Amino acid sequence: MSKKIFIIAEAGVNHNGSLKLAKQLVDVAVDCGVDAVKFQTFKAKSLVTKIAVQAEYQTQNTGKQESQFDMLQRLELSEKDHHELLAHCAKNNIEFLSTPFDLQSIQFLKSLGVKRFKVPSGEITNYPYLKMMGEFDMEIILSTGMANIGEVEAALNVLVDSGTSKDNITVLHATTDYPTQVEDVNLKAMQTMASAFNVKVGYSDHTSGIEVPTAAVALGATVIEKHFTLDKNMPGPDHKASLEPDELKAMVKAIRNIELALGDGVKRPSKSEEKNIPVARKSLIAAYDIAEGDVFSEKNLTIKRPGTGISPMRWNEILGQVAIKHYKADDLI
Repeated sequence: MSKKIFIIAEAGVNHNGSLKLAKQLVDVAVDCGVDAVKFQTFKAKSLVTKIAVQAEYQTQNTGKQESQFDMLQRLELSEKDHHELLAHCAKNNIEFLSTPFDLQSIQFLKSLGVKRFKVPSGEITNYPYLKMMGEFDMEIILSTGMANIGEVEAALNVLVDSGTSKDNITVLHATTDYPTQVEDVNLKAMQTMASAFNVKVGYSDHTSGIEVPTAAVALGATVIEKHFTLDKNMPGPDHKASLEPDELKAMVKAIRNIELALGDGVKRPSKSEEKNIPVARKSLIAAYDIAEGDVFSEKNLTIKRPGTGISPMRWNEILGQVAIKHYKADDLI
């Protein structure tokens, strides 16, 4: 593999509106060895009406009946917070990412100099949003939770028609439920999109464990995104479906191990196993004493270790030939 898997630690709104907690999340992401830490950029008044109800999982996870607006307003990060987080990430040599949820937020993140954009699943049918983002021709990571294949195609077309090269787009398979049940993951859909659209693919995971994102790497994901938190028991909509620091670290280790195990795809002996070839393979061996001038046959030849002599694949070639020396039983031919 020419490039390593890009691992995004999704802090999201798990800072609970606190810059101090947000910086702690950055520090955890650095310690866990991910490539980027991602937040969410929005203005509640631009994102949701004041009467929009919470998703079922949000009510369950927060244990609180309130509007989306009231919940999200508490979770906003100010522009000043963004500048401080950007600087904190730069200081710690980790990429700062944030998902914009409205046009103003797209423009603000562009002004911050982010390296790439992330389209959340909920915006995949937002034409003006996709058009504005596509006009910048930057790297785009497109989440596809709740979408069917036609909606994914339509979103890709808007991005490409607006000016973004398809080579700059990575499509993430996702299931928008927190936490996602394993039977709802449908991980093979990631490969379907790779084949259908000839794009790089990845996986945004909302399951409770680390098995599914690790499996996604084995199936060809180039980007993995996973929510994390300081403590699953903290109040907020996403903490319960997030990994705690030790779990995030374990996921990164598992992904890096799978990444190494995938290799380059060329079938050949590894350097570590070359030394075992003569030990594990076999050679043509004298079954019993063979005199000079005897004809090699199925009766006087056998096959045993070590593999330092004539390969048994030459069996038919050797049968019928005449011994030019004397062999004792168990001698290599």
